[in-house]
Amino acid sequence: MKNKNIETSKFLSYVLRHKPESIGLELDAEGWADINALVNCAQQAGQSLDEALVRSIVQGSDKQRFTISEDGKRIRAAQGHTTSTVSISHTRKAPPATLYHGTATRFLDSILREGLKPGQRQHVHLSDNRQTALAVGKRYGTPVILCVAATRMHDEGVAFFQAENGVWLTDRVPPEFLSSEEV
Repeated sequence: MKNKNIETSKFLSYVLRHKPESIGLELDAEGWADINALVNCAQQAGQSLDEALVRSIVQGSDKQRFTISEDGKRIRAAQGHTTSTVSISHTRKAPPATLYHGTATRFLDSILREGLKPGQRQHVHLSDNRQTALAVGKRYGTPVILCVAATRMHDEGVAFFQAENGVWLTDRVPPEFLSSEEV
């Protein structure tokens, strides 16, 4: 069952963040999809999915990648969208003094030279704790934690947002606001 949940979570991430059209699903501008439409489109695309499994994945996700609407009828990915049709209106928020970003040592020189960029995503993802950043960095190789002088950036007019799952978002982090921390 655990493998089925992991597989389903990856499928939901793919569809709700990147390629809703791959199963004929439409997301609104805030990234919401009707749960029934998601289930129906997934089933027509050959995926074994039902509403109970969707809700189980959302409730059981330690990373809280997905959000169910207050009325319980819609679902969306909390952040990480690469599709140009979605632009979630996150509320601007003052960040803590330092935020963290986990990456692999092989990317460090480039990042310290060019800063953090969103890549295909709409925002750079940051954490308010080292443990989360370390876990992210480990996914890409030998980890390194980058410390972001978030308050300094904010004081200079850079916008920060916090997604529903606690992930901090910003458009980019210039190199002058970065330092690396040995793991």
